[in-house]
Amino acid sequence: MIDEVDGKILRALQCAPRASFRQIGEVAGVSEQTAARRFHALRRSGVMRVVGLVDPAVHGNARWVARIRCRPDRVGPLADALARRPDIAYAGLASGGSEIICVISAPVHVTRDDVLLRQLPKSASVLDVSIDLLIHPFGTSGPSDWTGYGGHLTPEQIRQLVGERPDVPTGPPVRLTDEDTPLLDALAKDGRATHTQLADVTGWSTARVARRLDALEHSGALAYDVELLSARLGFALNATLWLRVAPARLERVGEELADHDEVAFAAAISGDSNVMVVVICRDTEHLYRYLTTKVAAVAGIDGYGVSIHVHRLKQAASLISRGRLVPPAFA
Repeated sequence: MIDEVDGKILRALQCAPRASFRQIGEVAGVSEQTAARRFHALRRSGVMRVVGLVDPAVHGNARWVARIRCRPDRVGPLADALARRPDIAYAGLASGGSEIICVISAPVHVTRDDVLLRQLPKSASVLDVSIDLLIHPFGTSGPSDWTGYGGHLTPEQIRQLVGERPDVPTGPPVRLTDEDTPLLDALAKDGRATHTQLADVTGWSTARVARRLDALEHSGALAYDVELLSARLGFALNATLWLRVAPARLERVGEELADHDEVAFAAAISGDSNVMVVVICRDTEHLYRYLTTKVAAVAGIDGYGVSIHVHRLKQAASLISRGRLVPPAFA
């Protein structure tokens, strides 16, 4: 569980992952030293990580959502193997442990079977697979963030953190080179690594590091994610909603859902259920209230299904090991 100060620090990081501790402390109402101490305590405890992520489009890839139905007695090794792959994110077990839900990075101009054959290991435990293209993430300022833990900031405090930064990237993603590899590897381990630290690992000057980060961030080639282990914050129930929405209402419904505090991610996908929504709640009663109040109030949803996550294995760049978010190399 976290208090109000920790909540505001987490929310500040979601708004501006690389904001200085002075800025974070100002909006959280504490000193720069206290903000730094609280941040490092959260990070050491494995509750939170800030990571830098490369847009799959830079490598000509798209994201695919896979639902893999398995034999419950043999699902564990397959799920663990998938979670450790760098091209797979957001892996978890659902449906009583008989289904793996994950996101695969793979080229868009391939057939469905090609994606599966290239990305999924052959296993006798697999009974059935469905895979759909993730077409568009919702969220007016980029992908939605889960804010159910609290820590809300005022619009003025958010402006104080983000400044004049555009809400969405401008232009096509910058092309990456081999020289970028040490920079991106360092940011994947710590998205808040300083310019000095990044200069040390790249051999560049701090000015060159700053220029390259600015180009990568503004083009959308590089983004940051604040990974949170919701169970450690008192929110034990995770679920994915599979919704059917008429195309004419898709944008409005998706944006409205993405704005809910309970929603960690919302996107339009291909398939019969054309919207997926990842929801984080305290317990089953919280999920019920969410479905019967907030979701019920969204006009345009024609049908839905729910997959309850029984075990989360991986978030965007971190494995979940012994109740902690850890880099894959340390799991």
